[in-house]
Amino acid sequence: MSEPSNPPTLPLPLAETEAPDRLVRPLLVLARWAEEFTARRRARRTDAGPSIWEPIHLGTDENGHPVRVPLIYRNMLLAGEPGAGKSVGLNNIVAHAALATDCRLWLFDGKIVELGLWRSCADRFVANSLDDAVSALLDLQSEMDSRYAVLDDERRRKIAPADGVPPIVVVLDELAYFSATVGTKREQEAFSVLVRDLVARGRAAGIIVVAATQRPSSDIIPTSLRDLFGYRWAFRCTTDTSSDIVLGHGWASRGHTAASVAPETKGIGFLLAEGGVPRRIKAAHLSDEQVYALAERAAMRRLAAGIAHGQDLDDTTGGAA
Repeated sequence: MSEPSNPPTLPLPLAETEAPDRLVRPLLVLARWAEEFTARRRARRTDAGPSIWEPIHLGTDENGHPVRVPLIYRNMLLAGEPGAGKSVGLNNIVAHAALATDCRLWLFDGKIVELGLWRSCADRFVANSLDDAVSALLDLQSEMDSRYAVLDDERRRKIAPADGVPPIVVVLDELAYFSATVGTKREQEAFSVLVRDLVARGRAAGIIVVAATQRPSSDIIPTSLRDLFGYRWAFRCTTDTSSDIVLGHGWASRGHTAASVAPETKGIGFLLAEGGVPRRIKAAHLSDEQVYALAERAAMRRLAAGIAHGQDLDDTTGGAA
């Protein structure tokens, strides 16, 4: 009598394409397939570039974990003393937005050179002209009102990716230059009122405001404006009071103060996200060479997508590209 056949036992052989004498457990085979699938998906996403609807990588926290935050439907305020690393944090945000061809990029830079590297990626670049800045903000306000009119007609509350309406990332650096340095008092007030309106109402219409300043004082960042920003990133400040002007009153007394950041530690600050507690993070560093390379790559991507304007780098008068 022949012996009864026994059911197969682990481990099992691989597929026919593998060496027949190599045995692995089925779970390991599944793990390998999962890794290959993830790698292919990551490669496709890299080829396609980032999206403004995806979280933006800002840096790492104290435990070495990456810090990513969604910027869509939010606004962000960055502030800190000169040389604290604010520009490093700002470049990470601008780089993501510039590489994302599903959004538009409007840049305001009173110093010209900070955001000037991204000029060829901008749909509109405003340099050191307060008149041009106010004009651009009025255009943004008009676009925002038009979008809300459409949403109202469709009985909806905010734009969605399927709408095909590109979010607009508005980056303002240096905020104090336009609101307190150049122009008349009336022009400065007009600028501040328009910025406040965009921050207050723009989110659901897909208008994202990222504002930065190296003067974290109450006249530049009044409480009524600061509290409208869902994200606040305080780099090194000279006093607890300055830190609280950025993060919010009372955080310094609870041990969350950017005044505790050592002067020699560039790029470290406290990030407050919506409804959270400030956490100490280090901004991902981008060298000048890396910024140049990213800006060039982003400009080419936008040109290929038909959305790059390529404003002449010799034109320092600001205004539309």
